[in-house]
Amino acid sequence: MNKMWAGRTAGALDRVADDFNSSIAVDKRMYRQDIEGSVAHAAMLGAKGIIAAADSALIIDTLGAILEDIDACKLEISPDAEDIHMFVEAELTARIGDVGKRLHTARSRNDQVALDLRLYLRAACGEIDEKLRTLIAAVLEVAEAHKDTILPGYTHLQRAQPITFGHHLLAYAMMLIRDAGRIADAVRRMNVSPLGCCALAGTTYPIDREMTAAALGFDAIALNSLDGVSDRDFAVELESAFAILAMHLSRFAEEIILWSSFEFGFVTLSDAYTTGSSIMPQKKNSDMAELVRGKTGRVYGNLIATLTMLKGLPLAYNKDMQEDKEAVFDSVDTVKMCLDVFAPMVATMEVHADAMYKAAQGGFINATDLADYLVGRGEPFRTAYKTVGGIVAYAVREHTVLDAIPLDVYKQFDANFEADLYDAIKLETCVAKRTSAGGTSPASFAAEHDYVASFLGKQ
Repeated sequence: MNKMWAGRTAGALDRVADDFNSSIAVDKRMYRQDIEGSVAHAAMLGAKGIIAAADSALIIDTLGAILEDIDACKLEISPDAEDIHMFVEAELTARIGDVGKRLHTARSRNDQVALDLRLYLRAACGEIDEKLRTLIAAVLEVAEAHKDTILPGYTHLQRAQPITFGHHLLAYAMMLIRDAGRIADAVRRMNVSPLGCCALAGTTYPIDREMTAAALGFDAIALNSLDGVSDRDFAVELESAFAILAMHLSRFAEEIILWSSFEFGFVTLSDAYTTGSSIMPQKKNSDMAELVRGKTGRVYGNLIATLTMLKGLPLAYNKDMQEDKEAVFDSVDTVKMCLDVFAPMVATMEVHADAMYKAAQGGFINATDLADYLVGRGEPFRTAYKTVGGIVAYAVREHTVLDAIPLDVYKQFDANFEADLYDAIKLETCVAKRTSAGGTSPASFAAEHDYVASFLGKQ
């Protein structure tokens, strides 16, 4: 394919160099955004009299036809094209001749690619937001069904205090809501049009940048032409938000993997989201959750790749920046896939409330409540803490639990113990008493639930 930039050089690249230089395999997915941007640019050129109104109209109509043909698979994007921008312009020129060559007036590939990438990522983030909300809704539904289901809460992966499964799940809902907020914030800062920055210094033509920005749904224009074409901080910010989201999904996946193990037995995953073993017929592996956990590394790597690519670049555009798209596109694709599988995996998992309760009965997770019992009778917390620590050590030696220790034994440790201690350390009581905002009590759960539901627009 003839190079549109041929002039100063012959444009006759070595085949290996040509393949190395080409980005069409990666950036072809931006064909819609490239055409939309070109339509807005052509409309502005015509409106400002930079090109004839008739030429502007013909370019716009032809670009629309090209888009329709690509969508309908009537036009194949050539793998021999240098990039999607050159492909579209070459196809336009092939259809309408010299009129098509007027499209690139007052525009560079530098502001064109920056524009296309912003448009593409903005649309992709809209899709990711919808998928995030689907997952949050699935989490909320399971949490609501198990707002009274007691299980042990853990610190250091050791049983710590009794909580409800609903409360535990809504912790992830809160994380995911913040993830949605980070992505939305990144989109807000990204939604600035670089079109019209041209190569790096602006243009001598009387363009109307606000016109193209408005046509493309941007909130503002880039106020510095160098900045507009040479930074990709918007991609870095999105990759950072995606990395944090992936981290949250990975933590959630890790817990699902643990919960579905024989050792925990808290949940059973649907067969639709598990696999078997090629040699061990009894196996039911949580492979989807494991893959989510594993793919987190890809998202982290993409962030580091983009940061590393940018860190030493002088202003303005450098060819290194061609590497921005593959990384961020991969993160977009990976996050979408993870969200697509996670939501139904959560929605369809079977929760074993009895197993959770049985686990909560062990591990002395009501010890803090036993200490609080003594505090309620006037003892300093640290004194009560030491007393209960001795009682736990006794229970360990005797292979018993706090609920089963006789009252006379309790009184040997502290005369303030009375028969009502047993009600005070019941798991249900321990959960119900934690009424502080954000706690695991039914009242606190209701506030959490309403917050998540409000985010989803369900209230």
